This record gives sequence, structure tokens and C-alpha cells, in this order.
Amino acid sequence: MSLMNCDHKMMQRLEAEAVYGTLDSFYQTILTTAQYKKLILIGEATHGTMEFYRIRAEITKKLIEQGLCDAVTVEADWPDAYRVHRYVCNRSDDKEGQEALSDFERFPSWMWRNTEVLDFIEWLRGFNKSEKFAPPCGFYGMDLYSLNASIQAVITYLDQVDPIAGKAARERYACFGQFNNDPQSYGLATASGVLDHCEEEAVQQLMEIQQKARLYLERDGMFAGDDYFSAQQNAEIVRKAEEYYRAMYRGHPNTWNLRDWHMFMTLEKLENYLGLKAKRDMRIVVWAHNSHLGNASATEMAQRGEVNIGQLAKEKYGDECLNIGFSTARGTVTAASDWDGPLETKTVREPLPGSYEELFTSLKTREFVLDLHKPEIAKALKEERLQRAIGVIYRPETERWSYYFHAELPRQFDFMIHIDETHALEALPTFPHERPGALDETYPYGL
Repeated sequence: MSLMNCDHKMMQRLEAEAVYGTLDSFYQTILTTAQYKKLILIGEATHGTMEFYRIRAEITKKLIEQGLCDAVTVEADWPDAYRVHRYVCNRSDDKEGQEALSDFERFPSWMWRNTEVLDFIEWLRGFNKSEKFAPPCGFYGMDLYSLNASIQAVITYLDQVDPIAGKAARERYACFGQFNNDPQSYGLATASGVLDHCEEEAVQQLMEIQQKARLYLERDGMFAGDDYFSAQQNAEIVRKAEEYYRAMYRGHPNTWNLRDWHMFMTLEKLENYLGLKAKRDMRIVVWAHNSHLGNASATEMAQRGEVNIGQLAKEKYGDECLNIGFSTARGTVTAASDWDGPLETKTVREPLPGSYEELFTSLKTREFVLDLHKPEIAKALKEERLQRAIGVIYRPETERWSYYFHAELPRQFDFMIHIDETHALEALPTFPHERPGALDETYPYGL
């Protein structure tokens, strides 16, 4: 009997013994488990599956209602998400959620500008409004691609609090000006020697904002600290984005690591800032792709020298970090065929032999949750298998090499939620608008 047949029989025996949990029972489990967690990482196997977003939002709502989540941080750019943050905290001029989400205008806008996220932020705004005497639960981004938007945010902030410093920031950031239409060409220009890089200017601007922290924080207004923290974060993003695009063309071995380290450090800074304000430990929920949140040391990413948020979080927080992954076997997904291509509803191919998805879909139960700490489940899944990860680009003709990698599931996640047949995410209408000097920023990775 083949190994896979043995695995099928073991999984079917576990199914017969009702080892699996249902989603309803999992919601109760997570409330108990989260009592002792600082970070709760909730993934997705694709960037375009409705069920992943909906279940992730339901888990997060229950945590917020029980006082177990102080902030939601997502795989999105800081400036775009900060507009949503102001909206859900009821300190925005935006009148409705669609307006608050309108800064998510660049490809792939559907990742955050969709009906599931809209429902969640409207709920969060209402919850925060009802909790009049409690600090609001915020909504933040942690990615580093917003070079131009972050430059504009720094200048706008300084124009309000320190016009002389705003003028100096314009002069420093003018170094990036000729690359308004393509930030990746900045990396090419520095690598080829056409341009001296702008690292020094970005570092100087960040240092000046940090040195003037006390001055800026003495502004009147209860949200002065929030706006200063956001400006400092944007200045940090300019510095890291400059390094990222430069690294792409100078033979840097792993820009993936630069990005995930930045996202993890953003979480740390956010935890420290919010904790100092509240004078207690923070509980943060993180939404991102499985490939960022599952422990990279349990996957073939480790063989390439790659780390991710999940690994860094487990190494720092240990049992105070919880990882939840998702999987699906079939259905439809929102994705594109090419970068900057039109949104499409695509059919997800049947799972490959030897994959976790193929194993899970052999069972009678169509939706279930696996507690990967249970010895019988860990034993059944201990062999390394293929796992599927679909990003914003999906080309089924290259399924094996583009969308599968090897992983050891019980070390990668604490829980796995499997939804056998899933459906494409519904995007909101987009109305592109040009920001002043907007860069056409792109994601070198689709995850």
C-alpha cells in the first residue's frame, strides 16, 4: 500500500472518530486560546477567496468583542490603510466605507477594496463608536511599497506642524522625483551608475522626524501622537522602499526577507506604541497570505534562506503567537493573468497528487478545522507534502511550479481551516484617481 493510501486511511479514521472541529466550535476554541496570545496570525491560501476573508473577519470580530484584539494589521500599504484606520476610529471626513477604501486604487486593488473588507470596516466603525470609553481598535498596513504615497504623507504632515521642516523634506525627497512613473527604474538607475542613490536623503529625513518627536508630540489634540507615529512610519517606509528597489537591481540575494522583516518590525513598533499609550500589553490580529504567516522554517522557503513574519513571530513570542492557515481544493478565485491585468474570476484546478489539498478533499467532511497540536493529527500529517499558494496572479497552466511548495503542516501552523469548495472575492467598483506625482508602484511578488 502506498504512503498516500496509508495517509488517506489514517485521515478517514480520524474523521470517523470526530477528531476534526467545526467552524462553530473553533470560534469558541479561539476565544479560549487567544486569552494568552499577543499576536494572532490569520492567513489565506489565495488573495482572492471570499470565504477566507469572511471567516477571518468573523474570528477577528469575536476577538474584538471579547477585548482580545486591540488592532488589526494587514498586508497592505501603510498610507492606504491609515485612511481606513481614521475612518474606523471615527476621526475621518469620509462618510462611508467605500470612500475610506478609495486609496486602494493600484493593482491589485481587490485585495482590500472588496465587499468582505467593506463589511468588516463598517462593523468595526460601529463597534468603536459604541465603545465610547474604550480605546478604539485600529486598522493598519504593514507593507513597504508605498514609496511615493509615504513621501507625500510625510510632507503633508510636516507642512501642518513644521512648515520649515516640510520645505526641507521636499528638497530631500526631490531625489526621487524623476522616477514618478516607475519606482523600479530607480533601482535600475542606481545599479547602472546613472544615479547616486537617495539612501542618505531618506535616512536624514527619518532621523530629523525622530529627533523632533517631543516638539511634534506637544501639539494640541488627543490624536497628536497617532499622527506623529504615522508620519514617522511613513518616513521609515521611504527609507526601506528605497533600499528594496535598489536591492532588486544590485544582486541582493533575497528581497523577500527585506520585505517580511519590514512587516514584522512594523508589528513590533505598533505593539510598542499602542502598549505605551494603553500601559498594558497589546493584542494584535494580522491578516496576510499563508506564505507570510505560516512558519517559514517548516517549508522549503528555509532552504532558500527565506524567513517570514510567521517564523520571526514564533521565534520572538513563542507560545504567545498563534498561527491559523487556510486551504481549499476547488472553486473559483479572483485573480489576474498578468501584472496590472484586468480582474478575472478563475477556476481553481483540482489539487495535485501528494498535496495536503488532495488529502483533505478525499474526506467526506467538506469544511473542518484541524488542531495541529493534537498528537493523532500531527502524526497523520507529519510527512512533508505539497501545499498550494495562489497570489494575485493565477495561471493554472503553470500550476505545479508557480503555486506549490513543500511544507510540514504541523510545524507551519497551529490550526488549519479547510473549505473544500470556495468562491471568488467580489471586488468593489474602482474609480482611479491620480495622486500628485503618483508612482506606478508594483509588487515584485504576487504574495
